[in-house]
Amino acid sequence: MRGTGLLPEMLYLSNLQIPTAALRNTRRQVTNTGLAARVFCIMAIPVPYAFSGASRLGRCACAPIALVAVALCGCSITLGSLSPTAEREEPPQLTSSSNIASLTETIKNNPNDPQAYNMRGSVLAQAGKTEDALADFNKAISLDPNYGQAFANRGLIYRKTKRLDQAMADYERALALDPGYAPAWLGRGMVYKARNQAPQALEDLNKAISLRPDNAEAYYNRGLLYQGEKQHQFAIDDFTTANGLSPQLAEPLLARALSYLALDKAKEAAADLDEAVQSDPQNAQIWITRGLAYERLGDKTKAAGSYGRAINLRPKDEAARSGFARVGGKPGQTYETF
Repeated sequence: MRGTGLLPEMLYLSNLQIPTAALRNTRRQVTNTGLAARVFCIMAIPVPYAFSGASRLGRCACAPIALVAVALCGCSITLGSLSPTAEREEPPQLTSSSNIASLTETIKNNPNDPQAYNMRGSVLAQAGKTEDALADFNKAISLDPNYGQAFANRGLIYRKTKRLDQAMADYERALALDPGYAPAWLGRGMVYKARNQAPQALEDLNKAISLRPDNAEAYYNRGLLYQGEKQHQFAIDDFTTANGLSPQLAEPLLARALSYLALDKAKEAAADLDEAVQSDPQNAQIWITRGLAYERLGDKTKAAGSYGRAINLRPKDEAARSGFARVGGKPGQTYETF
């Protein structure tokens, strides 16, 4: 996007883009980073809803997604977050202080290089140093006002910190500079989603997918839009694609399981949740939802074991405790979970 267009190679880092060419320029200082192609953005998954059939969401749809809780077999299910936590570590070589120091040295040697600031800003953002990252993206933009990638990266920082108007302005600037830049379409779609503007969000996510059909994040979030409109088969299709693109992540499996439960397909939901708890065994919400699936299947032992694991992780969680009691769980007793 600088000059005649975007650099052809990008490394995806939670929707923050680091030019591969810039990495090559610092190969002396940064080696064997083992960068993972993390594609899920930092956002909260909505709570479940009252499930019913609905027509496919289209451009003329006028109602925003209703993010309302519903009792599923007596349990109120609240999904977790896709944002990184202490339980999900970032690649240590990428966010290490030594790597940041190396990038700082690169900036010292190239103080007028906007790519260097954009790159360090991306790494700082991954390390959770949001305001420092924002300062670097601001500097990159001041050095090159046509650096659309930096606008999109800054837009993500604004979106993460709930400054949605500023995020929207940055994504729109990035798209004005390069209408073919898929991350900006995805980012703007996420701002629309945060504003409960479902039709506009869907349109932008469709565009992001058309430009980057390998982007699991776009499929996942489009699936959430469909799920929010009770269009569960469309949601399942998108969660399936997201899972195929990023099989190591539990969130698409959990989301797909909820749509299966909404369609009264407890067996399919249980299979997804079996896999999800192995991917993320410290996620109490997955264990609660798994308990619900096995409760519906009539397997009280696995249901009690799942609810029990959730209670171990979140002792005061009412959904886990009430589910455990419903299936006859007894404190102190050992239950098989598989």
